[in-house]
Amino acid sequence: MMDPLHEAERLFLDSRPAYRETAALDQLRRSHYEQLDRFRHIYLDYTGSGLYASTQIREHADLLLASVPGNPHSSNPTSALATSFVERARQAVHRFFNASEEEYAVVFTQNATGALKLVGESYPFDRSSRLLLTFDNHNSVNGIREFARAAGTAVTYTPLVLPEMRIDADALSSHLTTPAEKSHNLFAYPAQSNFSGVQHSLDWIEAAQARGWDVLLDAAAYVPTNKLDLSAIKPDFVAVSFYKIFGYPTGAGCLIARRIALQKLRRPWFSGGTITVASVQGDRHYLQQGPEAFEDGTPDYLSMPAIEIGLKHIAQIGYPAIHARVAALTGWLIEQLDDLRHDNGLPAVRIYGPLTTEDRGGTLALNFFDENGRIIDHRMVEDQANCTNISLRTGCFCNPGGGEVALGISEKELSACFSRAPEHLTLDDFRQCIDDRSTGAVRVSLGVASNFADVFEFVRFAQRLVLGK
Repeated sequence: MMDPLHEAERLFLDSRPAYRETAALDQLRRSHYEQLDRFRHIYLDYTGSGLYASTQIREHADLLLASVPGNPHSSNPTSALATSFVERARQAVHRFFNASEEEYAVVFTQNATGALKLVGESYPFDRSSRLLLTFDNHNSVNGIREFARAAGTAVTYTPLVLPEMRIDADALSSHLTTPAEKSHNLFAYPAQSNFSGVQHSLDWIEAAQARGWDVLLDAAAYVPTNKLDLSAIKPDFVAVSFYKIFGYPTGAGCLIARRIALQKLRRPWFSGGTITVASVQGDRHYLQQGPEAFEDGTPDYLSMPAIEIGLKHIAQIGYPAIHARVAALTGWLIEQLDDLRHDNGLPAVRIYGPLTTEDRGGTLALNFFDENGRIIDHRMVEDQANCTNISLRTGCFCNPGGGEVALGISEKELSACFSRAPEHLTLDDFRQCIDDRSTGAVRVSLGVASNFADVFEFVRFAQRLVLGK
């Protein structure tokens, strides 16, 4: 008699025959991500972080053990080697994103958040500027509004439309037609939502630029499973975290900026590594030209070879295989979860966002409900998942706009809540303030090393959790 996993996988393959073409990723998991099965991990948090292959670690360690790099801000032999590490990594980023070195500069940062902060603090906002954001943004993008408001810049948010949680296209079109004339205008949005997995149109980039906007694209959740070709799509600024793509190293990201856009930025300070000359008595400083003017202090030069190694690893696998596998697994997972019903017919799961794989990635935000239609606290769900070695994520995932829309929390309720606590508000205070309704969701996300057994086990977990089966 065939066991449930193999029977389910047989039916899955019959319904999605293209998945068989990604079979090389099963071998890759066994040989490069062997720690998953060795320690019986069901890893469903790829939007939180990608996983590293064991071969990445070995190659990086071998390189460091075979060399002697030093602080790159000199011309001695160890410094020259470290400088070559940095420049090789920079060139690797250009190749990976097909970003011409003549058109684009690569600025290394700590992560995508660091890249976004660089733009926010340096963009020439003033009282006649405009900043356009979307409800569906990570807090690291939302935070740019504080720099804008400090400069007197008007800030506008384009809303989301339920049930698919896509940006209101009519409202966005209207907002894009009102840039400030003879000033600077910045439009910032995610290529893929880190909350719902919705993929927003990259066509908005050219449309916004044609109307006088600079465009900042948050690509952190998009590029782990989707190719971003900067020879075809040309945002002014792109923010990336490398660990989201290939797991290691953490603490490394970049801002990929069009050189013409980079020239608009005005840094609010200077530091070691960013200047050609600084004087105490002369009270002057002169910034470097190009990306070095934005790379504060000593770069993480020992991690630079790991960036090149990781990009090469993903390029060798190929985005077509990664994307196809994640799409197939995501589609099956959506179908199975959406079909879960209690005996009285009430749904046991609500997925926030599209119920198809069209224009969506491998990230699902959802909540579980009991037989009376009451939401099951996402914190309890995470506790139960932890007991079965399932790694998922709960909360609002640093995306408050997405969470507020998905959970039906109104602007009026939020304003009333915040007016009661103008100085400080804890999460527990907030929960009580909105009548103890859910303040978050459960997020599962798939990536390069995901396989059918992972999604099958999560569906079984869901069945046990809400149906007792």
